[in-house]
Amino acid sequence: MSALDAVRARQSWSKVDDTAPTHEELVTLVAAAGRVADHSSLRPWRLIELRGTDREALGAAIAKAEGDKSPSSKPLRAPLLIAVVASYRKSDKVPRWEQEATASGVAHTLSLLLDEAGWGVLWRTGRYTRSKAVAQAHGLAKNEELLGWLYVGGKPAGRKPGRRKAVDARKLLTRMPARTEPIEKTAKKAKKAKKK
Repeated sequence: MSALDAVRARQSWSKVDDTAPTHEELVTLVAAAGRVADHSSLRPWRLIELRGTDREALGAAIAKAEGDKSPSSKPLRAPLLIAVVASYRKSDKVPRWEQEATASGVAHTLSLLLDEAGWGVLWRTGRYTRSKAVAQAHGLAKNEELLGWLYVGGKPAGRKPGRRKAVDARKLLTRMPARTEPIEKTAKKAKKAKKK
């Protein structure tokens, strides 16, 4: 399957069964996902595997963040959760937003690779992703933020993935607006502004 075919076939799976990739299978996919564009090779991300009782601990942290008395059952909807963490690095060249984009790119690429490998994947977020209780449950450092979780499990036999609307690329792919004055004149204005 080509990369184009894999991307076209990707769907979110809100319901999965109790099977999941092994740690070793994940290591291979994470190594490939880590090849995303990464200005200055900062590696401003990390991933955390949540399996078994880890998911129950997350349910308790979500409940604390939401002010609920009972643990959230949301983390139990898949046998494997992969927490996506933006792990910001100090850099004069690479702004924070660009580092978060790299972390998001790793998560999306990993979701594509998991889907292509036959696993059902759904990227879940929520207002509690940035809560103190959830950050503490994941052991996040001060320079880190949680971007959500990839919920991963087997694709149930006979079930179809969620529906997605087709992308109208002609509306979303545009050209730069036409210039109203020659480039030389624009460059001279920029130089003048810079001197001020």
